Amino acid sequence: MEEEKAGIFEIISTVIKIICVILLIFLILVVGFQRFSNNQKGIGGFRVFNVATGSMVPTYKVGDIIIVKEIDTNELKVNDPITYLGKEGDFAGKVVTHRIINIEETDEGKIFHTKGDANDIEDPVIKADQIYGKVIYKCFIISILSKLMNNLTAFYILVFIPIGLLVFLQMKDSISSKSKDDDEEDDDEYEDEDDEDDDDE
Repeated sequence: MEEEKAGIFEIISTVIKIICVILLIFLILVVGFQRFSNNQKGIGGFRVFNVATGSMVPTYKVGDIIIVKEIDTNELKVNDPITYLGKEGDFAGKVVTHRIINIEETDEGKIFHTKGDANDIEDPVIKADQIYGKVIYKCFIISILSKLMNNLTAFYILVFIPIGLLVFLQMKDSISSKSKDDDEEDDDEYEDEDDEDDDDE
C-alpha cells in the first residue's frame, strides 16, 4: 500500500515538474519574443500582438494577447478582425486591431473600411499592403500571464513559484532516494547478521 502511494506521489511530482518547466520555457519565449521583436516579426506566418486599448471591447480587452495569421487579403471578408499598420491621422505609425465593416473595389485595388467594436467612428481607410493579417485566436492563458507581468510583484511570483516548486521537488526526490538507499543498506546489514548467526549454529 505504501509502495503504491509512493509511486503515485512520484508520478504527480514528475507531472508537476514537467508543467513547471514548460510554463517557464513558454513564459520566457513569449516574453522574449514580444520584447525583442516589438511585435513586428512573425514566425511561420504568425505574429503575436498585445491589445493596448479598449477599442475592441468586449471581443478583446486591454492586455489580451492575440495571434494574427498572414493571409491573402483577397480572402478577407466583412466582419473579419484584422491587424494593420495605420498610416493616416491619429493612426499613423500605430498597429491597430479592428474589424472590417466594408470592402471596396477600386481601380487601385481593394480598400478596407474598419472600425473598433467599441468605437462609434470608422478608421481612416486602409489598403492591402498595410494589413499584417487576420486575428485567428486570443490566447487566454498568455493574456493572463501578460496582465500579471504588468504588475512587478505578480511577475516575480509567476517566475519564482515554478522555480521554487522545481527546487522543492528535486530536493524531496533526493531525500527520498537517499532514504531508500539507507533502508536497502540496513536490510543488507540485517541479512549479513542473519547469515553470521546461521554459520555460528
